[in-house]
Formats: sequence, C-alpha cells, structure tokens
Amino acid sequence: MTTKPELYVPLARGRVRLEPIAEAHREPLRAACARDGEIWEIYSTSMIGEHFDPQFDGKLAGSGPQCAYAVLDGDALVGCTSWYAVEPGNRALAIGYTYLAPEVRGGPFNLALKGLMIGHAWGIGFSRIHFDVDVRNTRSCAAVLKLGCRQEGVLRRNKTTWTGYVRDTAIFSLLPGEESEALKAHL
Repeated sequence: MTTKPELYVPLARGRVRLEPIAEAHREPLRAACARDGEIWEIYSTSMIGEHFDPQFDGKLAGSGPQCAYAVLDGDALVGCTSWYAVEPGNRALAIGYTYLAPEVRGGPFNLALKGLMIGHAWGIGFSRIHFDVDVRNTRSCAAVLKLGCRQEGVLRRNKTTWTGYVRDTAIFSLLPGEESEALKAHL
C-alpha cells in the first residue's frame, strides 16, 4: 500500500510546481501570505504577522502531521498547500491548508494545482480525497465543487479558529471517476 514517502514528493506540470516546504521558502511564503491579510480571518490558522513563523515551523518538511508544499507559479512562490489526515490503510487523505496569493486565485491555476495533487494521489493508490472548508469561505466551497467533489455534510461548531471563532466545517469528498470535466483535463 502507498506510504507517506511515495505521496510526499515534488510535483510539477506546466507552470505549477509543488516543492516540499523547506527553510528556503520561509521569506517568499511570508511575502505571498501578506498579499491578502483579510483572508486569514476565515482561515483556521493565520500565516501573517507574528503568527507566520510558528505556523511555518509546523509546516517544515517532516516536522508535523501536514505534508506541506510550497506552491510555485514558474519560479514565483505564490502559496502553500498540504496533504493531511493521510490514512494509507484506508486509501484516504485530505488536501487542505491551502493559501494562494490573489494573482493566481479564482482562475485555472488552482484547477491545475489540484489536478496535479489529485492525479498523483490516484496514481499511487488512494481512492478517497476529502476537503474540510469553513462554511464562511464560499470561494473555497465553490472551488472544490468545480473539481467534482460532493458535499457530504456540515460539522456544526466543530473547530475553533485562531481568532476564537467557532466555525462550522463543510466536508467535501472526491472518489475516482467523479472528477469534473474541467479537472479531468488536468489529471
């Protein structure tokens, strides 16, 4: 069965590149995260100001439960994303903790990014991917639906965010064969 080392590898296709997060990504990611200070209010964690370094340290390759990537558009670092809740025995995992700078958000870049990750997960034997999204984050909810995901439900008041807000979390999942036509072009 698939192991974490098979999953957590550099990935690239076209202009989208994913590199396991490393110290060299610290300052470029800090700058990318600062491009949209307001979005962090609806994220479960913050990566701006004094919150950045502790969060980054937790994402460093091999240091925690996330398998975090630096997301690059060509050579420009434009965000981060992660595998987490990796369950090889159940062939299931989650994609999340994703932040994309405004200049690559809302267009084909995110579709290409998710296609790269999903195609890799399917290719090494995973058969269920889920996404956990704060219900207030309507842009992210719409983005995962564009992938072909199905909303399974809402966990009410299940997570306290870094601001102290107790959020409701929408759970979305994707199984092989459920991909949208738009996503299939990127697998």
